[in-house]
Amino acid sequence: MNSFFRDILAEVHQYYDGLVAFFPRLVMGIIILAITWFISRQISNAASRRLKKQMEDPLLAEFLATMARSLVFIFGLLFALKALGLGGITASILAGAGITAFIIGFALRDIGENFLAGILLAFKRPFRVGDFIETGAIKGRVIRLNIRDTHLKTPDGKDVYVPNAQFIKIPLINYTIDGFLRYDFLVGIPTSVDYQKAMKEISGAVNSTDGIITRRKKTEVFISGIAPGRVDVTVSFWIDTFKIRGSADSIRSEVFQRVQAVVEALA
Repeated sequence: MNSFFRDILAEVHQYYDGLVAFFPRLVMGIIILAITWFISRQISNAASRRLKKQMEDPLLAEFLATMARSLVFIFGLLFALKALGLGGITASILAGAGITAFIIGFALRDIGENFLAGILLAFKRPFRVGDFIETGAIKGRVIRLNIRDTHLKTPDGKDVYVPNAQFIKIPLINYTIDGFLRYDFLVGIPTSVDYQKAMKEISGAVNSTDGIITRRKKTEVFISGIAPGRVDVTVSFWIDTFKIRGSADSIRSEVFQRVQAVVEALA
């Protein structure tokens, strides 16, 4: 019985000695991880600021800064494992990176697909922060491009996170990549009204609205159809979204009101 307890105490002392010997390496590993996390954050912030100053596209700058942060943290993690005495595990991780990547890629193929799509979007740059885009049934303004998804703000205030792979698979419509946005609407003019005069006054009312482009792109008013008792006129105008103060929808609403006032006055 005494030998049994002696064996237990010997094992306990052995584990204790091992824990005492391992504790400094554990502390060192934690310190390395903390320093790595701090350095990666500083590198990411510095790279983001510098790249945004040198590059026209903040989406690409932010994406590259995030990638730099991730790489620094991965190297720090491997160094911390080596400091813990787990160099064999580190070597195994590096040696089996190909197999591991294949297994993880197969198991998490959707995440990997979105990640690769994020890289393509960052370099291809089909949209920028602030652009109004449409993909599938989703419309919204681009807020941020993340590694896995893109953050959009819809006109009704909803925050939508679209998987990046969707932009590769589904056609993307960018309404404001060059700043120009066109609106078209139909106006019915009674046949009792001089429609040529009405068309000129409608064009003047549209061009007098703040935010409407009148030089580089012209407002168009033309007959698009005829029906009993009325002439259908299509009004087409352009807005420079880079220069307007309010929203494009508010300018469009103002145009509608002015055109309606012209039609009512002539009728």
